[in-house]
Amino acid sequence: MYLAPINYSPCGLFYNEGLFTEKGWEVPKTWNEMFELGEKAKKEGIALFTYPTTGYFDAFFSALLNEAVGPEKYLKLMNYDTATWKEADTKKAFETVGTLAKYIEKNTVSNANKEGFTKNQQLILDNKALFCPNGTWLPGEMKDAPRKDGFKWGFMALPKLTTDGDAYSTTFSEQIYIPEKSNADNKALAKEFIAFCYSDEAAKLFYENGGAVMPTDYASKLIKDTDENKLFYSVVANGAKTNPVGFAAADAIEGVDLTSADGILYGTVNSVMTGNKTVEQWYNAVIEAVQKYDK
Repeated sequence: MYLAPINYSPCGLFYNEGLFTEKGWEVPKTWNEMFELGEKAKKEGIALFTYPTTGYFDAFFSALLNEAVGPEKYLKLMNYDTATWKEADTKKAFETVGTLAKYIEKNTVSNANKEGFTKNQQLILDNKALFCPNGTWLPGEMKDAPRKDGFKWGFMALPKLTTDGDAYSTTFSEQIYIPEKSNADNKALAKEFIAFCYSDEAAKLFYENGGAVMPTDYASKLIKDTDENKLFYSVVANGAKTNPVGFAAADAIEGVDLTSADGILYGTVNSVMTGNKTVEQWYNAVIEAVQKYDK
């Protein structure tokens, strides 16, 4: 089987830069500053946070875990190491999400589904919520949506957990591949096509016709200073570190859904936001699930 990344997209928090300018607010660099801003916004009738669906917590929460434990232990977490999942630093990521629940926009959970997710994204354009986790495709999804005067997309990595810690942005990547067991007659031609996809000519076509950025040096040079993409792909240059998202491959365990959008790790976020489950219950359920993979 041949498999390769076809493009990559930084994920982080989107906001209305115009609103911050209007209010004279600083973009938070740490989570403590984030929650202080939440108090200011609450007095103005604005929620601090919303999210499209719990599926977006794969990118959000993995970056938060990396901030909490560092890259070496993050790798252990992604390999189901129970001892690392039980550490206090890991639990800090869960507790941070629990604090966010105090500042969630009130309609977020009811709209966090396939039918209503754009309503949550619209909250940023309507100045009803400050931050929304997403990837570089969000402005394209919302390009025809109404917005407040002075609206301007802002984008940032997650705030740091400590002033001397690291900020992280998850990298979302899609793949191009040739199935090993396909009955296709043109595998040789398919290999030539994959090679072409990494050429400068193809990188230019991808960028000019869809805004997709190939993982090549030439593709990165196609982003002009005036392009909206410059904001998103400058996140590392602005000091963030990147991390992959996803657990190590493992055989499925009947009755255990750890990582899907509705699973124990991400899907439970809705219940934490509504108060139907505590952070402790969520955390313990994840530990119990991880232990079944850690053999």
